[in-house]
Amino acid sequence: MSEKKRVIVDHKNISNELISLLMEKHPYGYDDAVIKFKNAKGETVSAVPIETDDAKYLIKVGVALDKRVEDFLEDEEENEGPDLDESVPEDVEDEEFDED
Repeated sequence: MSEKKRVIVDHKNISNELISLLMEKHPYGYDDAVIKFKNAKGETVSAVPIETDDAKYLIKVGVALDKRVEDFLEDEEENEGPDLDESVPEDVEDEEFDED
């Protein structure tokens, strides 16, 4: 069995597939998953590890990645159709029912 490739991905180069995987693995945010390491230049880098069947990724995090994820989620929402909560008029109240 061959070893998985290891890839460090900058927010500028992250694919929508990796963003989807990141959101799937960390639906409530990835703050607790962030690791820090020194790169070849000796700089401290913060990243979130994500693993697929064929690779191990370190996705660099920061304000720019947060913005990219927000944009991705907004695009997804626009393509899904109307939100059910938005389709109910505000003046309609919930009805109570009796269980027999």
